[in-house]
Amino acid sequence: MLPFAAAVYFLIVTPGPGVLSAAGVGAAYGMRAGLRYVLGLFIGNNLVILAVITGLAGLVLANPVIRTVLSVLSLAYLLYLAARIAFAGSNLAFAPATSQPGVRAGILLQPINPKAYAVNTALFAGFSILPDALLTEALWKLLIVNAIWVPIHVIWVWFGGALKALDLAPRKQRVVNFAMAGSMLLVVALALAAQIRSCSCGNTPRHPACNIGKTWRGLRSKAPIRRTARCFP
Repeated sequence: MLPFAAAVYFLIVTPGPGVLSAAGVGAAYGMRAGLRYVLGLFIGNNLVILAVITGLAGLVLANPVIRTVLSVLSLAYLLYLAARIAFAGSNLAFAPATSQPGVRAGILLQPINPKAYAVNTALFAGFSILPDALLTEALWKLLIVNAIWVPIHVIWVWFGGALKALDLAPRKQRVVNFAMAGSMLLVVALALAAQIRSCSCGNTPRHPACNIGKTWRGLRSKAPIRRTARCFP
């Protein structure tokens, strides 16, 4: 179980939309708002885990149209959250001073977050702990994932809340909010760049996201093998 726990830790602790948005909400709105948001993320992540365990996620995400729609929705929602964090405390229509991202905002992010499906699929399908007791294995994995997931996200919220508790001058607080929002956007941009790069691997056969296929010309001839590169779906 130690290799599985280590994989959970390193996959979750790395900055992603969930932890960065949690820190951003904490920095912009305070510790209480951040914890409410993390509660929503927790519920949403477990809904994703349930979809992965039952196989529903595999059936749904096998459709490239659905995958594309989820990616677009996730990007749009992360941009919206980043804007709310950046302009927290203002009286803009989409980020009024009295409005705070809460449980519902956290729940909504995870089911449309492709990274949540990728991480949980890798964890629950890629490690065999009790091959003869799959239900027990799934329960143990669920327990380990949540035991690591919760403190990591709480620490990120605490970090953001600590910045908010400094009671900075309005100008400095805006700098902090914009920095948090910018970090979220940077992660989103890197994820999009990686996805675009992997899907354009036809011109880069050595790219790890590519599969080198072999096409034989003629069954009995000794014609040279032609290599073709294609992206994994």
